[in-house]
Amino acid sequence: MKTTNYALLLLLFVSTTIFAQKAVVKGVVLDENNTPIPSVNVTYGNEGTLTDFDGYYLIEIPANEDVVITFTHISHKKVQVPINLGRNDDYELNPVMKTNVEQITQVVISTKQRKRVEGITTISPEAIRKIPGAQPGVENLLKSLPGVSGNNELSTQYAVRGGNYDENLVYVNEIEVYRPFLIRSGQQEGLSFVNSDLTANVDFSAGGFQAKYGDKLSSVLDITYRRPADFSASADLSLLGASVSAGGISKNGRLTGIVGLRYRDNSLFVDAKQTETNFRPRFADAQTYLTYKFTNKFELGFLGNIAINQYDYEPLTRQTNFGTLADPVALLVFYEGQEQDRYDTYFGAMKGTYVVSDNYTAKFIGSIYQTTEQEYYDILAQYRLGEVNTNIGDDNVGEVEFSEGIGSQLTHARNDLDALIINAQHRGVAKLGDNTIEYGVKYTHEDIRDRVEEYEIIDSAGFSIRPPIEDYANNQPYEPFDSPIVPFTDIRAQNDVQIDRFSGYAQWSRRTNWGESELWLNAGVRAQNWTVSGDGIESTNQTIVSPRAQVALKPNWDMDMLFRLSGGFYHQPPFYRELRDSTGTVRPGVKAQQSVHIVLGNDYSFDLWERPFTLTSEAYYKSLTDVNPYTLENVRIRYRARNNAIAYAYGLDMRLAGEFVPGTESWISFGYLKTEENIDDRGYIFRPTDQRLKFALLFQDYVKVIPDLRMYLNLVYNTGLPGGSPSYADPYDYQRRLRDYKRADLGVNYVLVHQDKQFDSGWRSPFKELTIGAEIFNIFDVQNSITNTFVRDVYTKAQYAIPNFLTPRVFNVRLTAKF
Repeated sequence: MKTTNYALLLLLFVSTTIFAQKAVVKGVVLDENNTPIPSVNVTYGNEGTLTDFDGYYLIEIPANEDVVITFTHISHKKVQVPINLGRNDDYELNPVMKTNVEQITQVVISTKQRKRVEGITTISPEAIRKIPGAQPGVENLLKSLPGVSGNNELSTQYAVRGGNYDENLVYVNEIEVYRPFLIRSGQQEGLSFVNSDLTANVDFSAGGFQAKYGDKLSSVLDITYRRPADFSASADLSLLGASVSAGGISKNGRLTGIVGLRYRDNSLFVDAKQTETNFRPRFADAQTYLTYKFTNKFELGFLGNIAINQYDYEPLTRQTNFGTLADPVALLVFYEGQEQDRYDTYFGAMKGTYVVSDNYTAKFIGSIYQTTEQEYYDILAQYRLGEVNTNIGDDNVGEVEFSEGIGSQLTHARNDLDALIINAQHRGVAKLGDNTIEYGVKYTHEDIRDRVEEYEIIDSAGFSIRPPIEDYANNQPYEPFDSPIVPFTDIRAQNDVQIDRFSGYAQWSRRTNWGESELWLNAGVRAQNWTVSGDGIESTNQTIVSPRAQVALKPNWDMDMLFRLSGGFYHQPPFYRELRDSTGTVRPGVKAQQSVHIVLGNDYSFDLWERPFTLTSEAYYKSLTDVNPYTLENVRIRYRARNNAIAYAYGLDMRLAGEFVPGTESWISFGYLKTEENIDDRGYIFRPTDQRLKFALLFQDYVKVIPDLRMYLNLVYNTGLPGGSPSYADPYDYQRRLRDYKRADLGVNYVLVHQDKQFDSGWRSPFKELTIGAEIFNIFDVQNSITNTFVRDVYTKAQYAIPNFLTPRVFNVRLTAKF
């Protein structure tokens, strides 16, 4: 065992250089009459291209470098544009060439600097594709950021600064996307909507975001899908599944398209868990993003997605050992029955962009999202709770030899949901001198048809356990007890709900100077009006208004320092799941939860070891009112559908990012959080996402003598979350915490082909990039838990909180290729 541990530690010193990254600059070269100019030379350094008959050009430049693009033509004066773009940025530049005056622009274009001013964290898509994780993708890297937590490696859900999983906005190319409704556990969740193979840019804000982003309380994930500059294809194969993607551009540059297919089977993880099962969790999806430029001013884009997730689950046995060394206890469960779930989602969106003038752009977005979901199961669990034999010399060591609790549990569900969401939206951006005005209006129609049918019967030592409510008081032997046998929990409801929403925003921003310092200002307001109606529901109408503001100051100091202050009123009008209480009843009068945000941030950029680093720090405070309390079972959220609580959250997030190893991107994160809620004025208790401390390390390295041998390490440590409470229990009586979450995932790759190592012949000649490697998930085999199962002791009537453990150490092999 020691040899294995030493080998794992040695692997930490192995690893990678990241390939030189590119950015794309494209557009149409015009003359003074706005007529396209063909055959213009577009160059930087020794690289160049020509504009086509329509004046269109596309050129790749190095990322994160100061580059001067030069436009020359025999009949026009030269134009030079200094530009600095981030990795995989796609920037449109439409210069106007004059015939009488030579032009040299003085503004350096840098998207990275703009996002830094706005308090947005940018993540490299290449890092997303390479960093190992049990559920790889964008969310895998988000969980390594301070303020972002997620204690289930099989789930793509994440909580931000004390919020829950429903409080995060996700956009793809300015189009809001949605998650399934009936998610019960991480094993059933499926793939993230975001396909990292198609991703060009990833921006994330953990709070204090602008008014142009929607009505959620916690965070914004803003994804941009790439537009290919030429034909390209990729493939990623592993023991967990496969993904392929391809993209291209037409000869005239007007049509671009990418498509991605993914398939994943989590059986490798499930087979390694404590519960022995016959389980096939299978997920598949197809996505495409197409754009067509009809004219130099009008472009139409289409984003489409089809996802099919199917789960056939037949649990067999489970044994969980817990307690202490002096008093070990075990839960042994034998199962009968099965679960069959299926989630099918369909999404399509059209986006039209019309450049009215150099100072005004109009956008029109329409989208349709439909999900049909079923959750069917009948599972009988017969359990024994007892003392464990600890006699090392005994043949029965580790087995339960004295039972303290014996019983059974039958769970049943027939849940069906059909949801249709239609959006129509208009956005506009106008530039008036140094001022930028942005606005938008949106209409959303939500049509949900839902059937909830669940019950749970608990039997302990031959007696059916009744619900702990006064109607079932037992006065035996003084009075005969003749009440019917009823389930411990029983939920039956059918809902037909329609929600119509009208929302809009307007915001102003300006970049100016304050003395010798640079100043950026932003102020805006959002508003939403929504109406809830449906079969047997009394129609209700509500309106909220959310003002927000941001200020960023860059002093004229020798040190590269930037200070930010942002905040405002943030509201979250209830979605369908927030309107449905624990009995399945829809309560249309539920109000929007309100949060007052204050965020103070600082960025300090400096050189260390002659390499760039940035230390980002943010302190935040949230005061929440009209809070809708909820319970959290694994990743399933169930709301009380009452605004009967207040809450607060405050904390500190810090991240040091830079080139710890030359040519790579790594970071260290630290976060402190405290969040509590007060339900019905009974005093403050932990919120379900109260995770106090967070440490994370994302590290990339390579072997200097073998630079093609590369290592990626993703390490996370979180202090324990509150462990939840059993059904019908008072959460004020259950304030225990789960054990700390500790996880390290390691990937080691050998690059057979890359841009500096190409082959003109042989079997490697078709590849632009070819990598083979191995991944070790949870390399130290730590037993992490996501929630508790509560089991009664028949003798003492006490309830034991038995942890549900997550995945142990798992090995995977992986092959990636680009063509």
